[in-house]
Amino acid sequence: MNKTNSKWLSVFLLGVVVGLLPEWGWAQDAKLDSGDTAWLLTSTVLVLFMTIPGLAFFYAGLVRSKNVLSVLMQIFTITCVMTMLWIIYGYGLAFGNGGDFQSVIGGLEKLFMSGVTVDSISAAAPTVPESVFSMFQMTFAIITPALVVGGFAERMKFSAMLWFTVLWATLVYFPVAHWVWGGGWLSEMGLLDFAGGTVVHINAGVAALMAALVMGRRKGFPSMAMPPHNMSMVVAGAAMLWVGWFGFNAGSALTAGGSAGMAMLVTHIGAAAGSLAWMVSEWVRYGKPSVLGIVTGMVAGLGTITPASGFVGPMGALFIGIAAGVLCFNATNFMKRSLKIDDSLDVFPVHGVGGILGTLLAGVFIAASLGGVGYADGMDMGSQVMVQFIGVVVTVVWCGVMSFAIFKLIDALIGLRVNEDQETEGLDLVLHDETGYNL
Repeated sequence: MNKTNSKWLSVFLLGVVVGLLPEWGWAQDAKLDSGDTAWLLTSTVLVLFMTIPGLAFFYAGLVRSKNVLSVLMQIFTITCVMTMLWIIYGYGLAFGNGGDFQSVIGGLEKLFMSGVTVDSISAAAPTVPESVFSMFQMTFAIITPALVVGGFAERMKFSAMLWFTVLWATLVYFPVAHWVWGGGWLSEMGLLDFAGGTVVHINAGVAALMAALVMGRRKGFPSMAMPPHNMSMVVAGAAMLWVGWFGFNAGSALTAGGSAGMAMLVTHIGAAAGSLAWMVSEWVRYGKPSVLGIVTGMVAGLGTITPASGFVGPMGALFIGIAAGVLCFNATNFMKRSLKIDDSLDVFPVHGVGGILGTLLAGVFIAASLGGVGYADGMDMGSQVMVQFIGVVVTVVWCGVMSFAIFKLIDALIGLRVNEDQETEGLDLVLHDETGYNL
């Protein structure tokens, strides 16, 4: 055998050996990045931490002592129920291939997480395992209906809450998540929603508003004072939300690069600016700043910066946070004092109004001249803001109509709320035969 033939034989044998090494071939084809994977794993833990214990403590501290366990129970149960729905069909409906209906809803090829293996990768996040991406998105599906609990706290039956969670996730959350993040029609239009202004905050806020309207006010509202029973628990929960929100927003970059870093920075700026703006607004109006006010302003700032967090710069975040604190403060007062709508824990004026504001302002502060990442080809400020406006209107209308119908259906079938005597006694004893405090 001459040297030329020997050379080509060696090359051929080397190719065969490399091809027979599945580990090499898999790593090259998948292009997995260990840094991205580690960051998304961390972010997933942070977002789950936002719900339990963060949101659970935050909401539980805000209600009266006779209802503290009912709120903790609702949020813990929603975490479990949404996990089951996600693995059975939710992941497929949100991120699956819907074929001819792809612009509207995903498919069922991911039924019971079929095809999600150690080696599988999602097209939405090609540098991390699909198992990690699907788990990360699951935590968003968990926290959204958990936020709605604040709209019906202290008066809804536990069984009604379970039915609402299943129906609302199926008819509202999964479709909207697909429209925005799963390759649906709003995504194709160019809607900017980095981490959940429409999918999470507007959805949760509007659903909570519908709950308050359908169920009516709590017994004694608004004439009876219903202050938070444990402000220390509220502040602890709020602090957990602030920290967990870094996973919520920065994790939505799906990579451990500059986009995640900027999202983390603007998230923190938005939270701080929202807190101070709410505090000052309250101080000017009532003569004293409150602890409840400053932590609620933080949540408003975080919810408002969420849709814009991957697109704006520090100065845009500062403006958005200040606007969130002022607008959400006034929206809360208007709803409770003027309209007398009993959205128990202010979900709509904080999350709903904040989500709307942040989604619209993302179309403004994405401009490179304002410190953002710049518009996509064919877009300018006017056209982008119009797309944002369409996204807001569609989400509000779809969620509003479907949530109203779901609450009315449940009310007709099994009843939504406990009776007056049970409400007076408290949901902890009535529904769970337990008390949060044994004094």
